[in-house]
Amino acid sequence: MDVDLRKLRYFVAVAERLHFGRAAEALHIAQPVLSRQIRVLEEELKAQLFVRNRRATELTSAGEQLLADARPLLAASEALRRRVGRAARGRDVFTVGFMPGLIVTSAVQALRERHAGLTVEVVRTTWDDQAETIHDGRVDIGYVRLPIDQRGLRIRPLLTEPRVAVLPTGHRLAGKDLIGIADLADEHLLQDPDAVPEWRDLATELRRPAARRPGPVFHAVEEKLEHVAQGHGVIVLPLSVATFYTRPGVTYVPIADIPPNQVCLAWDGTRRSPLIGEFAAIATDLRGRADGDRRSGRLAR
Repeated sequence: MDVDLRKLRYFVAVAERLHFGRAAEALHIAQPVLSRQIRVLEEELKAQLFVRNRRATELTSAGEQLLADARPLLAASEALRRRVGRAARGRDVFTVGFMPGLIVTSAVQALRERHAGLTVEVVRTTWDDQAETIHDGRVDIGYVRLPIDQRGLRIRPLLTEPRVAVLPTGHRLAGKDLIGIADLADEHLLQDPDAVPEWRDLATELRRPAARRPGPVFHAVEEKLEHVAQGHGVIVLPLSVATFYTRPGVTYVPIADIPPNQVCLAWDGTRRSPLIGEFAAIATDLRGRADGDRRSGRLAR
């Protein structure tokens, strides 16, 4: 029996919330209907997906496996729908995703000049959705910042850049020329700890309270900076992002002992679009020229 994508969507909604009532509300269906559909899915798969009692709803091992497999399957389905819809409307569109601090203008213009009838669009992504937008078809290729879940993606390294700590101007470390990641171990990190694995691993190793009770996590760069300025915590950013978002109330200090941020091109590994390969080649070539110009400039001085 084929797996029903609608039932998979229902399952993911429950699995992500671990609450049938909240999932039903998000899906705009009645809770009894949702419960019935999940039971039917369990019967079709011949596996129990959830353990429910009065206190909690939990995933079984089969449920955890289905969640891992369902997300990319649903994303691929959405990507198919988007691409077929664009083709049906007769639109020849290529979309590039980019993370804050990265400038993609030259590569986008170069592709547009090569294909007069092609519409090249750009989409600003975030730490949370930079891979998701590729999987679900919102973008054809993305400039991503590692680390990301690379399953199902092709990755091409593009550039690296140093990372800096973003601190309130009155912070005890403000004004220093360099700091180490250990200096931040007791700080509230106002971003996903997976974005700064060196901080996460150190805080866990030292059993700092920050590792057990992290501060609130914010998503937009502007929102993070506002909370840093108010003294609610700190963040770690690539240098280009910090430079682009310079503002009063915060200061930036280089972190000496962590690797640089890696910027890559990423695209769906199952796609064979010539435009994806062409854009990747353009972006890589432009990056190589920029590096060459920078080296030549240093030698000239």
